[in-house]
Amino acid sequence: MFLATVFIIAVALGIDAFSVAIGIGAANHQKPWWPPVLRLSLAFGFFQFMMAVLGWLAGSTIVEMIAAFDHWVAFGLLALIGGKMIWEGLEKEERKEKSDQTKGLPLLMLAIATSIDSLAVGFSFSVLKNPILLAAVIIGIVCFFMTALGMMFGKALAKIFGKKVSIFGGLVLIAIGVKILIEHI
Repeated sequence: MFLATVFIIAVALGIDAFSVAIGIGAANHQKPWWPPVLRLSLAFGFFQFMMAVLGWLAGSTIVEMIAAFDHWVAFGLLALIGGKMIWEGLEKEERKEKSDQTKGLPLLMLAIATSIDSLAVGFSFSVLKNPILLAAVIIGIVCFFMTALGMMFGKALAKIFGKKVSIFGGLVLIAIGVKILIEHI
């Protein structure tokens, strides 16, 4: 029963990562495309894993301190990256180098934004006196695969709709940020 519950929690946590990955996959459809898929999947999976562990370790201390504004942080990060993707989608074709959201600071911001809920899950595991290591590993692995699937789906969308799918991806990121705000207000 414990494993089934953890798997359901992992899928629920992975939905935001999957949605973000669709947008990023659509914007990053250049070749070679496996390195961006692996970077994003590893980062999202690792951050989901680590945030669950950190939430468990922190108990009520840190989670209660950031609970008042964690949704604003997630919204801000997603809106910033989403706005940048929309801007790039609206730019003329002559621009040669598109920024890669699976590298550097954008990758870090997206990984944090999509894994904040995992911190709360880890916290709830500590309150319930449940072990975290196996649960965190399952959460990280499920998120890894959901992110990879999202990237592949986004790439398929880009083949069908072309460059303008970057605008869609940016709108998806902003919509996820708004959803997070609405859920926490």
